Amino acid sequence: MAASDNYDFIVVGCGAAGLSAAIGYIDAARQQGRAPRVAVLESAPAELRGGATRWTTARFRACEDFSLDPLFVAKVAKVSKGLADLDYCRVLEREVPATLRFLETHGVKLLHYGPPVAMGVQHEITPEGGGRAIVEALAKSLEQSGVAEIFYRTEAVRLSLGGDGRVDGVIVRGEDGHLHTLNARAVTLACGGFEGNKEMLTRYLGANACDLPLLAPGLAFNQGGGIKMAMEIGAGTAGQFDMVHAELVDRRTSKPDAYLYGHPFGIVVNEHAARFYDEGCGTFEETFELIAFEVWRNQNQTAFFIADQTITSHKGIMVLFDSDKPPVEAATLPELAKRLGLDPDRLVRTVADYNAAIGPGEFDPYHRDGKRTHGLQPDKSNWAYPIGKPPYFAYPMTSAICFTYGGIRTDSDARVVTGNGVPLPGLYAAGEIVGLFYHEYPAGTSVLRSLTFGRIAGAHAAQSHFANR
Repeated sequence: MAASDNYDFIVVGCGAAGLSAAIGYIDAARQQGRAPRVAVLESAPAELRGGATRWTTARFRACEDFSLDPLFVAKVAKVSKGLADLDYCRVLEREVPATLRFLETHGVKLLHYGPPVAMGVQHEITPEGGGRAIVEALAKSLEQSGVAEIFYRTEAVRLSLGGDGRVDGVIVRGEDGHLHTLNARAVTLACGGFEGNKEMLTRYLGANACDLPLLAPGLAFNQGGGIKMAMEIGAGTAGQFDMVHAELVDRRTSKPDAYLYGHPFGIVVNEHAARFYDEGCGTFEETFELIAFEVWRNQNQTAFFIADQTITSHKGIMVLFDSDKPPVEAATLPELAKRLGLDPDRLVRTVADYNAAIGPGEFDPYHRDGKRTHGLQPDKSNWAYPIGKPPYFAYPMTSAICFTYGGIRTDSDARVVTGNGVPLPGLYAAGEIVGLFYHEYPAGTSVLRSLTFGRIAGAHAAQSHFANR
């Protein structure tokens, strides 16, 4: 890396948001007959490029015609209690079809799925090969463009400002530890939240934030640097800083994204073998985050999914367990408890009380069946079948952090703005660095919004700059 170099556009981050921003800029510039020069900064080594995107299954909350789930905007409005930027959400809704076509154009094969079990979302689209396929396809397009460079193991330290306050570059630290200045007409921050920064997690989430493991290795590089750099020059903030998107994972494995989503179809107990959550209060994608947050915040990061052979014949249920470890099995509940390290008498009593409280009706995992318990604290609202068909099986679980909610504020053109909504000249942002969610994350939109607003950031920057030259 040269001590100083000039680019038209610099992107901080090499995940879905960063790669789509870089390609979006190049495409828009070429439409105007320009040959831009673009730099992408990646703090990870090349083999780990892509941040959180690389490890995710990248489920998209989208319909067969590529439109966004029509319930999404209203869902965000409801769960955020009016705090979320709904104009931003409506732009996402408008642009999702173009984003999915963008992926196909760059060689990503998209697969369509109906709900495997009862879901609030009736259709999903997923890239074949998951998030890694997105990263590799977009990075390949970028590398073949002939006008872009990716700098690995390169950390953005702070933003460079011109005399009029315009962002005109990034000061970076390479592997040698020295600082270098890269100049540019515009910069996009796409370097994630602060999932890998224990100090920031503790500051915003409070005690025991350090106990949250990372859902995927790439999250370790998300140190919140982009948020800090933007705030230093006056960026506003958005999103709930004391809330994160977490997921229940198999605590026996180091496999990335070893999610366990099947909680509605059994019971979940804590380290005292007691139920603590209404496992059937919603479909799995409506509640997987909320139960995970509860396990971290109030259950000492320890929980166990307990079920029997009732569900094993339902393939739609069993695909919700993505661990590389087999479940713990036993012929009796006392033996299962011993293998899990639980008190056998307590587990037997919990299951007996649960079974005795189950009302009439047929178990139907493909619909909200209303088969519930009565008189328990808490009751179970759906899918409450008696647990009594051995062999019993279980998964020991803990909560892992996927992304943080709080971040910097942008407008609908992906421009970073102050708390009063004034754009900071030359600065854009996309992905999880941008705060949006409050109280709850409507699943299936994280990677989708990263791709969408990355495209928007790159295109807007190119159109703004080259149109005036």
